Amino acid sequence: MPLNAYLNFNGNTREVVLFYAEVFGLPEPVFSTFGSMPEEPAHPLPPAAKDLIMHAQLTIAGSALMFSDVFPGMPYQRGTNDFSLAYVSKDEAAIRDAFHKLMEGGEVRMELQEVPWSPCYGMVKDKYGIGWQLSLES
Repeated sequence: MPLNAYLNFNGNTREVVLFYAEVFGLPEPVFSTFGSMPEEPAHPLPPAAKDLIMHAQLTIAGSALMFSDVFPGMPYQRGTNDFSLAYVSKDEAAIRDAFHKLMEGGEVRMELQEVPWSPCYGMVKDKYGIGWQLSLES
């Protein structure tokens, strides 16, 4: 069974998922909102939560990446250096295209370059605070 990354955002998950779908040339994603779930009278859903994303998933290069908005009132801290996502591909054009899209509004940590393990490797923190490593598999 695979280990999948699950990213949480503070009310902008739909925007984030649509951005990543565009970066990696994926079809329109499916979104489940908190409001789409059956209501539980004992635990009414706050109006602020109804349109928030409860779950979305993208499959990027064969790996599932899952997303959710944090529930109103839950603590949230924007992306940190604790983790990064690695996009590894045998397609150099795809690596370069994704790198340039991810760096828009973000921060380049390491320009695309040759390193001992890859002929084309770079690091970027995107506009949502998520760190990415992009590596051409040779």
